[in-house]
Amino acid sequence: MEKKMEESVTRDGETGSEAAGEDVLVGNVSKLTVSPPGYTGATRKGHLVFDACFESGNLGRVDYISEFEFDLFIRPDTCNPRFRVWFNFTVENVRETQRVIFNVVNFSKTKSLYRDGMSPVVKSTSRPKWQRLPAKNVYYYRCPDHRRNYVMSFAFCFDREDDVYQFAYCYPYTYSRLQHYLASLERRNLSYLQREQLGLSVQQRRLDLLTITNFGQRSSEREKKLVFLTARVHPGESPASFICQGVIDFLVSQHPVAQILRDHVIFKIVPMLNPDGVYLGNYRCSLMGFDLNRHWQDPSPWAHPTLHAVKQLIVQMNQDPTVSLEFYIDVHAHSTMLNGFMYGNVFEEEERVQRQAVFPRLLCQNAPDFSFSNTSFNRDVVKAGTGRRFLGGLLDDTSYCYTLEVSFYSYMTAGSTAPVPYTEETYMKLGRNVARTFLDYYKQSNLIKDNILTHIQSPEVKPHTGDGNGKGKGVGRDAADGEREKSQGVRH
Repeated sequence: MEKKMEESVTRDGETGSEAAGEDVLVGNVSKLTVSPPGYTGATRKGHLVFDACFESGNLGRVDYISEFEFDLFIRPDTCNPRFRVWFNFTVENVRETQRVIFNVVNFSKTKSLYRDGMSPVVKSTSRPKWQRLPAKNVYYYRCPDHRRNYVMSFAFCFDREDDVYQFAYCYPYTYSRLQHYLASLERRNLSYLQREQLGLSVQQRRLDLLTITNFGQRSSEREKKLVFLTARVHPGESPASFICQGVIDFLVSQHPVAQILRDHVIFKIVPMLNPDGVYLGNYRCSLMGFDLNRHWQDPSPWAHPTLHAVKQLIVQMNQDPTVSLEFYIDVHAHSTMLNGFMYGNVFEEEERVQRQAVFPRLLCQNAPDFSFSNTSFNRDVVKAGTGRRFLGGLLDDTSYCYTLEVSFYSYMTAGSTAPVPYTEETYMKLGRNVARTFLDYYKQSNLIKDNILTHIQSPEVKPHTGDGNGKGKGVGRDAADGEREKSQGVRH
């Protein structure tokens, strides 16, 4: 890259924000060939070609440091320079056995799971399954060459000249992937699944709403319980989509627990609240630079159309006497903590406080990666515009509103000494465990009677309790059900 371009960027050591030269990072690099300074001949093998002009891509700039080292700059969220975390880019024209060090130099966050062993994910043309880089090849440190900003460096050896390599902050889950998944669900013509377009984003992408329930049962009960789940309000938090898909896969399966739940509960799911942000490769914001999870109190139909549509629907359902809106769960991913855990609201009445703790305690028993000790209940002023806080104030005292968080990196199970890195499959497994926990909850509240459950209990499945610190002993149950789910078409 031009030296004068490099010198035009001045970095603020405290915040990592870029004062000048911000225009350099407005767009993604597009088939950018990075050759040695002064080189004028034909491009050679080993002159790396970087690209992020694809769906959910993010890489704003590349500086050549040496033949073996490159500085990478994350493009800030559109219309909001504050957020620089998500990256997703390809590298091609590599030389076989070429060893490189990539330095991601302009993270907007200082705290990161990279301090605790997290590593980026990689795949290539000939190896299309994402895998994490070895933690020993990843370094996270304050760099004197970058005004003591935090830098994440990783070493990599390219081994196949014809491959295109792709690197990302975490496993990507794009808008297109969601659309293909929902279309495949629709093609199954399930009588208990309805997909509808709730609205459109600013860039006219679909805001999808799924309803999963046994529609024929509605008239037989005076009031049906309703669970509302949303995900991807923060577009860079891709693990939320895998959890959401796990929930959906379980609820539409032929697993006996899923069948019972569909008879008693209406599930409404918005899998992607911020489709524009996801498509653009943003970390936290929408196309117009808004953190949508701070605008629930008064969303604008033109600036926050997806949020506006979801809020209208929830308010409308809350006023419907034929249903009882009992749960709102918003799914996120966390950049500094391990395990899955929840945030809930703070109430004055002790009984309501205790009732709100029931679901996370039950989830702790079903999911060995869910931590009740990390679960907390708060009323921070800064969180007032979130879905959990706003809807917690709007809905009545029989409703429970949670943020479900999952680590971008790993989880610790009971008795383990080393963190277990999450995979796409284990994120989806957590989603399945969230879904099945509703059976335990409604069994406790006597909506679902014990005698209904007798035919789904197997000898291996025994009642058990979590250990109270979040590392529940749900392994036996999960193993037994895993075999049953495989035989009944639940995706793993």
